[in-house]
Amino acid sequence: MKAPSFSSVQAAAGRLRGVAHRTPVLTSHTLDELVGGSVFLKCENFQRMGAFKFRGAYNRIVQLDAQARAHGVVAFSSGNHAQGVALACKLLGIHATVVMPSDAPASKTAATRDYGAEIVFYDRHKSHRAEIAKDLCEERGATLIPPFDDPEIVAGAGTAALELLADVPDLDVIVTPVGGGGLLSGTALAAHGINSSIELHGVEPEAGNDFQQSLARGEIVHIDVPKTIADGLQTQAPGEITFPIVRDHVKSIVTVNDDQLRGAMRFAFERMKLAIEPSGAAGLAAVMARFLPAGKRIGIIISGGNIDAGRFASLTA
Repeated sequence: MKAPSFSSVQAAAGRLRGVAHRTPVLTSHTLDELVGGSVFLKCENFQRMGAFKFRGAYNRIVQLDAQARAHGVVAFSSGNHAQGVALACKLLGIHATVVMPSDAPASKTAATRDYGAEIVFYDRHKSHRAEIAKDLCEERGATLIPPFDDPEIVAGAGTAALELLADVPDLDVIVTPVGGGGLLSGTALAAHGINSSIELHGVEPEAGNDFQQSLARGEIVHIDVPKTIADGLQTQAPGEITFPIVRDHVKSIVTVNDDQLRGAMRFAFERMKLAIEPSGAAGLAAVMARFLPAGKRIGIIISGGNIDAGRFASLTA
């Protein structure tokens, strides 16, 4: 399997042109004053299906040949990758099956089904989603579309940073949420393909700091399912593809707690009129907490906004 590169991110941008939304970059004087720098939010909550995940899913699936398309695809996801795969398959006329945890947010489950995907539920505390998906692929002759550990998924994710740097070319820092590392590693390839001096930082939940532990140990560390409101960041280990990219390109991984995620969601809603899901707010939470350098021009990728009104209200009250 060929490793992703800056050129593969550029190729992905070509495939996504006219298909994915070019999402806006928003600013706030209040936020700038709060953190002591200039902050630019790349709002992937306005992407098709509400998250950056559409970029990688479409980039991977559109390259399938006719035989693979006929046999369909299988994915596993707690929600956003599920929706990205489902929408990409709907656009391309391909059957999608998605393995989702039984406790996935109802709004994400409903959207995945509305896009036409078949859903297979599992208990995330008793079963292993990748094994279920692998078995389904073998039974059906389908193609597995993993959520992050795939070169074309990584390349597609990196296109958000390409757009960000086209709009704001003189950034000093880019910050992204990190679960399995697809967005962060894609961002690293895109950013350092343009300017090797840009600092890159990833943000994960305190309760789910598998990437932070892995970098400290110099090898991939597996953890139990983390208990956090950031359902999109409940990964248990970095990917085999994403880990070395993050290790080689990223300056730090910092963590935020659930209260800091809630605070970032509340700020974005009240001051910038943005509805962001907990996972999508991770980068903003870290910058607001001053965990990252002040006095810089900071780009933050808001990775998604898929959250229902009831849960959003309860988390931000």
